[in-house]
Amino acid sequence: MNIILVLVDSLNKEALRTYNPDTICESPNLEAFAKKSLVFDNHFIGSLPCMPARREISAGRKEFMWRPWGPLEAFDPKLPKEVQKAGYTTAIVTDHYHYWEEMANGYIEWFNTAEFIRGHECDNYRLPQKGPVPAWVDKMSEFRSEGHMRQYYANVSHRNGEEDFFPALTFTAAAQWLDDNAANGPFFLQVESFDVHEPFHVPEPYASMYTDGIEGNADDYNIWPPYQVYDDLDAFMAQTTASELAYLKSQYYGKTTMVDKWFGTFMNKLDELDLWQETMVIFTTDHGHDLGQRNIFGKQYPHYDSHANIPMMIWDPRSEGHATRTSAWTQTVDLFATVIEASGGMPPESTRHSKSVLPILQDSKSAIRPAITYGTFGQGVCVSNDDWTLFKSPVKDKPLYTYSTAIYQPLIVDNPIDGRVGAMPNQPIDNDLFDSSVPYPMWKTPVTIDPRSYENFLFSRKDDPEQKNNLWDSHVSERNEMLVLLKQLLNEEGYPPEQMERLGLDAISV
Repeated sequence: MNIILVLVDSLNKEALRTYNPDTICESPNLEAFAKKSLVFDNHFIGSLPCMPARREISAGRKEFMWRPWGPLEAFDPKLPKEVQKAGYTTAIVTDHYHYWEEMANGYIEWFNTAEFIRGHECDNYRLPQKGPVPAWVDKMSEFRSEGHMRQYYANVSHRNGEEDFFPALTFTAAAQWLDDNAANGPFFLQVESFDVHEPFHVPEPYASMYTDGIEGNADDYNIWPPYQVYDDLDAFMAQTTASELAYLKSQYYGKTTMVDKWFGTFMNKLDELDLWQETMVIFTTDHGHDLGQRNIFGKQYPHYDSHANIPMMIWDPRSEGHATRTSAWTQTVDLFATVIEASGGMPPESTRHSKSVLPILQDSKSAIRPAITYGTFGQGVCVSNDDWTLFKSPVKDKPLYTYSTAIYQPLIVDNPIDGRVGAMPNQPIDNDLFDSSVPYPMWKTPVTIDPRSYENFLFSRKDDPEQKNNLWDSHVSERNEMLVLLKQLLNEEGYPPEQMERLGLDAISV
């Protein structure tokens, strides 16, 4: 059986009628795909953001307790290599430019073929020119690096209609790969669209598709708000308007509809080549993207469901779970074991965190885990089960270390000042067998990160699905039960010992 994994970056459940029937955002091709698939209602993130999520997919390992955004490790299994053992051809088609950065090395090199569409976001694709730029580029530069904004403009200034935009190029290239290779034996094809990631820059007709009733000129609105640097986010939110936030959402919806169209052309290729009865198709995202609710943007801790509970739909021609839904708890990391088992292989013995969802495809009432943990390195940690969600934030002024077999400059998206890794007074770098699941010595390197929140949260999943009422202080018994569950799960998954003190979990008995 062939396997196709489609990953659309930063896609919110809220924008899809499959999950939110009241949304005005149109995604007819995804609706059609959902009607023939098993729809996962409790699919969640694991490690955030982009590349930590991809390490989960590529290596089956959560990393948010151990390290930030970085390359694959020497000890990591590689998903394409594991699938190749079962006789599969493997390929990736993507415009996700982070794969080609130094701090994200090793993810694509193991595919038999890799096709990269250049130029998204801050990819060093075309040389920015001096001189004036359009007003919308200047507007983005108010709260972000002018150099980065000019880089994006240089990359896209030659793009006219939607056929020149990234979703069209990515899904068209993926369809061409099927034309060229689908008849040559079983294959695993990973297709990644960096859109609907910001900047929320879309051509017509999508740019004006959802703007009815929004006042003002589009050039007056920022389509790439800041969120990595805390002070910049606060400054943006202090001066933004309801119209600007509405416009931002309209462009996000427009980009979602554009992606849906080109996903549909790719699905049409499966029709044309008569592949459906011999091909599993997994559709998902790495995380959602908050659009100003709670005065935040992006996918930062605390990880509310608005960006942590993400879409996933799977078509499996062997399954009885078509046109139905499941409430089973699953996570991004589970894609690793799922793809390997779907190819007929066995996940390697070192697989630590990934669980195949194939039993759920055979019986939508099956469960592979009772609860989940998720988070971002250096921030807090989250735990959810059927009844409760708890966010445990860090304690102030506790030590934090990265662990890796290599010393590298990681990308820390919650760090307002680069260069905080290593070389700290009285905090030497150490090297030892720190992780019992890793057969190599690892570098223990001190790092400083500014937590986004020191507040702790407890939410009732049944009574408060929008997570507006923090019950941390009022529901002590339930809070303590969830803290015990959190520590139990972390004990199973593994962590550096100092993380218990940093998260204030050292006194929790299990």
